[in-house]
Amino acid sequence: MKNNNVSILLISHCYEIVSGLKNLLNQVQPDVNIAISGGIHDEIGTNAFDIKNALESVYTSNGVVILFDLGSALINAELAVEMFGGNKKIIFADAPLVEGAYAAVVESGLGNTVEEVANAAESAKQLQKISD
Repeated sequence: MKNNNVSILLISHCYEIVSGLKNLLNQVQPDVNIAISGGIHDEIGTNAFDIKNALESVYTSNGVVILFDLGSALINAELAVEMFGGNKKIIFADAPLVEGAYAAVVESGLGNTVEEVANAAESAKQLQKISD
């Protein structure tokens, strides 16, 4: 583990999406633990066991914020969290994957709580990329 900040788990139906995003985020904030889960045997999809393993690889007592691409990824992520068990600090962020993950990694790097990191990710829904 890199440190004691809130960790980030990125889930996508496509491995290349979360792999590239992790690469970007590591350059923005190299001190935040980031795990990824994406694809199934070089195909599109998600897998609850792979998500659980990714979650286990970065979980700390400060918690984990989970971001995902499509709704069906949430189903497997919820199952993975259930298999992980216990009363853990894990929050699903209802956020756009790229912008939400960017906001989350910055907030985590500042040493903020799991709730603050999740809120930062979710605030990315309000970003306006092009002004009128």
